[in-house]
Amino acid sequence: MSNTQNIVILVARILLSFIFIYSGFGKLTDPASTAGMITGAGLPAATALAYLAGLFELVTGLAVLVGFQTKIVGWALAAFCVFTGLVFHSGTVAVPGWPDAALGWINALNGIMLMKNFTLAGAYILLATFGPGLYSIDARRGALPVAA
Repeated sequence: MSNTQNIVILVARILLSFIFIYSGFGKLTDPASTAGMITGAGLPAATALAYLAGLFELVTGLAVLVGFQTKIVGWALAAFCVFTGLVFHSGTVAVPGWPDAALGWINALNGIMLMKNFTLAGAYILLATFGPGLYSIDARRGALPVAA
């Protein structure tokens, strides 16, 4: 792999890590809105799950950033993206008392979030399959996946 390709992979990892570092930190510092979504989805222990999701997102985001355990983290994030997309972003949103026009906008946004989650899952599968590139902890450890 060329140096240019390794730099592109590094930039991609930085971009792919940002969403989870940012949202994980947010969930850990203020879990209330995430706990509300979890409650709305009918899952138990919403606050505890919000903190666990925040910790998972922060740790895996940092792992992607530095290229550590990329195969495991890539598959874990792909599964997380599909799961959260299906549980929290599929179907319609009904907020009692909101005008229909606002609900239409929220439902359109929810559909976009579902597509975003599935698209990110694809990116993390690519990362898990082809590896983090030369500029990573995995490369320094000699733990790069072998791509055919």
